[in-house]
Amino acid sequence: MIHFDNSYARLPDGFFARVDPTPVTKPVLLALNEGLAGRLGLDAAWLSGPEGTAMLAGNAMPDSAEPIAQAYAGHQFGGFVPQLGDGRAVLLGEVVAPDGARFDIQLKGSGKTPFSRRGDGRAWIGPVLREYVVSEFMSAMGVPTTRALAAVATGETVWREDGFPGAVLTRVASSHIRVGTFQYFAVRGNESALGALTDHVIERHYPQATGPLSLLDHIVARQAETIAQWMALGFIHGVMNTDNMAISGETIDYGPCAFMDAYHPDTVFSSIDHAGRYAWAQQPQVAVWNLAQLATCLIPLMGQRDAAIEAATKSVHGFAPLYQAAWCRRFGEKLGLTEAAPVQELAEELLTLMARDRADFTRVFAGLSDGTARDEFKDPSAFDDWALRWQEHDPDPALMAHANPRRIPRNHRVEQAIQAAVKDDLQPFRLLFDAVTHPREVRQEWDHLANAPLASEAVRQTFCGT
Repeated sequence: MIHFDNSYARLPDGFFARVDPTPVTKPVLLALNEGLAGRLGLDAAWLSGPEGTAMLAGNAMPDSAEPIAQAYAGHQFGGFVPQLGDGRAVLLGEVVAPDGARFDIQLKGSGKTPFSRRGDGRAWIGPVLREYVVSEFMSAMGVPTTRALAAVATGETVWREDGFPGAVLTRVASSHIRVGTFQYFAVRGNESALGALTDHVIERHYPQATGPLSLLDHIVARQAETIAQWMALGFIHGVMNTDNMAISGETIDYGPCAFMDAYHPDTVFSSIDHAGRYAWAQQPQVAVWNLAQLATCLIPLMGQRDAAIEAATKSVHGFAPLYQAAWCRRFGEKLGLTEAAPVQELAEELLTLMARDRADFTRVFAGLSDGTARDEFKDPSAFDDWALRWQEHDPDPALMAHANPRRIPRNHRVEQAIQAAVKDDLQPFRLLFDAVTHPREVRQEWDHLANAPLASEAVRQTFCGT
């Protein structure tokens, strides 16, 4: 059994709509993250049994659950939408782990809610397995992220451009509060709700914060660290809308996300990002833009308006030096260098060479440790010149081995796993999951998963799945 303690559901009713998940026809457990279950203090045997599977599918609720769909607004590709909200997700409640940490348990793909906006509220197996694999890889690499507890097949068909097997993802987060949550109340001029939300976020995530401005400072700092980690892995979120930026600093909403194969700073995968707003190199600037929207929401709580605007602007501008320091630290680790070395210069020179030759992002950095990086370049002589200067700083192999994954959830491998799962073959998914959740380990049976895609295998577009 599972016991929920639901602090968010104790906020005023305007923060959410009370709604039960829509039951499914034939729930079958596809995957259970036993390690995460243990972290949460949950009984994996119960979760994988009939009662647990029924809960993970949305067919049965424990007495302590208070299912809700959260309200939020958001800027989507720069255009503001005053009401979004959980259109296909239901927050069952919060669990308190053995160490006292609090986590949301949310079902994604669990049916319509009052915020569905013409959608069916369902998910098909593709985006469910994609988020499962990618979020758990990110966790394995130490990136703040929502996590995947379970995936359940529904026994129903979900219609997108065709009919696909339906599924429900159980997502775990320290909370699902977003920049868009603040925007929802700010656009309505509801300062009372903004104050209640601010107090809730401080208590839940930033107890060291002393008020709205201090809270903004802490959120800016945490986002700077998270975005730097994305960049160091070649990760492209794809839809960095304000409703997809978590106040906790966790990576959230893995829709058309992807990892670069061949490196280029302007890389875009999302099928709906026609202008490249959320390209790899644009992500730090978009983070600043999103944080400025959050700052605008908090200004009414900061006292005298002119002084509040000045202070909030200074806080948001603080992102740049914090991000730059985090970027240098992360790329320094990837190069095996300490902060005393000219990390930024060496890293930027290497990235320039990689962009020129479209060298594989992950394989180049992983190959710095074992001497195979030069094999990724069409013109190895230019890399050799760079490597001579890099080696003068005595790079630390252990530091590189920890920072540089051997394997990532490559887009073509994720797609292959999804296509197999559609045909009821979960073996490719399980193999990929095991390999990318142990991204630094050397195992012969995983070697092929480190290979870049052939031209015929390359995936150049990814989709939201909604």
